[in-house]
Amino acid sequence: MSDFKTLVKEINEVVIIETEGYLNNEGGQKVYDICIERMNLGSRKFLINLTGTKVVNSIGVSILIEVIEKLQEVEGKIGYYNMAPIVEKTFHIMGLSKYSSLYKTEESALAEF
Repeated sequence: MSDFKTLVKEINEVVIIETEGYLNNEGGQKVYDICIERMNLGSRKFLINLTGTKVVNSIGVSILIEVIEKLQEVEGKIGYYNMAPIVEKTFHIMGLSKYSSLYKTEESALAEF
């Protein structure tokens, strides 16, 4: 059983998903499911608040890449903020920063979205 938790809110048509716990296959699948559900309802802009996520593995990253691919099909956009340094480094190494945006704060992310 996963201890991964999410909290979802929406600000100015941007879906914000706050995560808590290890972003692995189970955590990644929860984020994916939320994104797909919201995309089916018409949402195209997503921000992931990673304050409560200190570790991300390659399976979690690969699931986020699937979300990016789905968003590209509908000209959507995804970004991440409040990342631990190791998570930010992982996102750069795994190439997520080439296809999505990394921000320091929710305010800076929303300003660009």
